[in-house]
Amino acid sequence: MPARLIRFNKPFGVLSQFTPEGRWRGLKDFIALPDVYVAGRLDADSEGLLLLTSDGQLQARIADPRFKMEKTYWVQVEGLPDEAALQALRAGVQLNDGATRAARACLMQAPFGLWERVPAVRVRQSIPTAWIELAIKEGRNRQVRRMTAAVGFPTLRLIRAAIGPYTLDGLAPGCWCEVEVAP
Repeated sequence: MPARLIRFNKPFGVLSQFTPEGRWRGLKDFIALPDVYVAGRLDADSEGLLLLTSDGQLQARIADPRFKMEKTYWVQVEGLPDEAALQALRAGVQLNDGATRAARACLMQAPFGLWERVPAVRVRQSIPTAWIELAIKEGRNRQVRRMTAAVGFPTLRLIRAAIGPYTLDGLAPGCWCEVEVAP
């Protein structure tokens, strides 16, 4: 039987596991497929692309940092990052568990067609916000949030837009579709 690969747009407040815990919902509220497993994680307070597969080797190729599959995030931050902050992200920043690898980082407009988050993001009238597209090839715990904080711009909203060749394109929050496995 060929490997199954599922793209899922994980909403805010949903865990990257089938079983709910505490106040967080689980994937079983959205995906009722047997024998598919999450390839990588996305925190409950983050949104966006989550891949699930029925193939253990594919799962490892997607999730294991040794394979360096790039993950692209849209990050709404508090404040207006300057070129120095973006360059620091590109070069890699020092975190409490060591330096991050070099990343791709640039300012971007708010993503086109972006859905409202429930609950809404806390915004303060006196502090502007900006969006950064950040692409990394590792996956430490809460890494993107820690990277933006390290350069002085705390994350307000975090959306994973792509994992390697797989994107969120055409997926509303809470929706999934099966896709062909990329070569």
